[in-house]
Amino acid sequence: MDYIIYFAITIGILVFVHEFGHFAAAKLSGMRVDVFAIGFGKRLFGWNKKKGFSFGELPKDFDGEGKTDYRLSLLPLGGYVKIAGMVDESFDTEFAKKEPQPYEFRSKGFWPKVFVITAGVLMNLLLAVFIFWGANFFKGKPVTETTTIGYVGENSVADSLGFKTDDKILAVNLKKVENWEQLRSEFYVNTLGEDLNVTVIRDGVNAEIFVPRAKIPDFETSGEFLVPEGVKPRVMDVLKDSPAESAGIAAGDIFLEINHTPLSSSKQLINIISGNAGSELPLVVQRGEDTLMLAVVPGSDGMIGISIGEVYTGKTNFQTFDFFEAFYYAGIDIANITNLTFSVAKKVFVGEVEFKKAFGGPVKIAQLAAKSADVGIDSFLFFLAILSLSLAIINIMPFPVLDGGHLVIIIIETIARREIPVKVKVAIQNTGFVLLLLLMAFIIYNDILSL
Repeated sequence: MDYIIYFAITIGILVFVHEFGHFAAAKLSGMRVDVFAIGFGKRLFGWNKKKGFSFGELPKDFDGEGKTDYRLSLLPLGGYVKIAGMVDESFDTEFAKKEPQPYEFRSKGFWPKVFVITAGVLMNLLLAVFIFWGANFFKGKPVTETTTIGYVGENSVADSLGFKTDDKILAVNLKKVENWEQLRSEFYVNTLGEDLNVTVIRDGVNAEIFVPRAKIPDFETSGEFLVPEGVKPRVMDVLKDSPAESAGIAAGDIFLEINHTPLSSSKQLINIISGNAGSELPLVVQRGEDTLMLAVVPGSDGMIGISIGEVYTGKTNFQTFDFFEAFYYAGIDIANITNLTFSVAKKVFVGEVEFKKAFGGPVKIAQLAAKSADVGIDSFLFFLAILSLSLAIINIMPFPVLDGGHLVIIIIETIARREIPVKVKVAIQNTGFVLLLLLMAFIIYNDILSL
């Protein structure tokens, strides 16, 4: 029930914000909006000024006379705004049998059309900006008060470059770094395109490490390059009837040691577990305020049946920002997430990352929404902001049915100075809708397999 409730809340907010953008832009542009729908398909219930509140479908000959019907439809996987004189998700083409009216979409010029089509994407982007701004302004950004490397895996990229566990990074290209956020900025933002000379102190002696830009990953994940000290693996979920469940491991547990080895990353934990299939491994875990001694026996596949995240357990302070600085850093957050999104998509396209690991549908959204809400309102809002930004990026793609597809049609019609035949538009919409449904079915299938 938690999954269903939080999925409904999450999708409801995102769809409402997106469709309200189209709705408000159409009204401001002097267009009639016949329907504002949350969901697709059969109308369950709704309200309009002419008929009031009603259940079920409206009569086929119903004429709202410009009054919007606000409705909830059967399939809660999106929504749409039906604008008079536009071929959209409703596939209603009755307007084509009449002369264009001044209040119709097709009667308007290029810029009003573009404004209406892109308004949904802009609203999703603004929602993400507002949430990130609020987090920066009211709470601030966490500052990880260390520049010491917690773990360097054998044969890893960091190992090949000469980094060692417990190296303390003092400077990057002669610029002093005093916390992990400054270090990341120098690696991934301020020196973009440049090779690096990293100054570290090791056993009381300063050393220089040369880092070619080509060796630095496109995006940072804690197990892929450098990991700060104080990071510990955290159990996100435990599979039923798994070795972890038999050992008494629970979601939320923080792994401190395994097989008498202190832990500093999830990758380190995975390497130890996978290399000891069938052997009993003593564990030290933190559960709330308690420290527990457990033991687990990995299966023959070298797994214990948990999903793993990471948590920083070291010293953290919060850097606060003024009103305008908070907007600046919100922009940086959005730029970083957008870059990460396209980097992951590229890796999926070239076969470096499995599709099911990079993309999720309703089931995965429901799971993540519920888990983020369990952590707290801050976590849920952050998840909502990322999802809103993802929705904006996806919707602006030049694919039929999506806003980007409509935008392409507007541009083509403007260049050609003539309207594309309605039958052609409907065919394009139908094709895109079918392809989108097939993709959604595939994503849901992968979601179910991952349960």
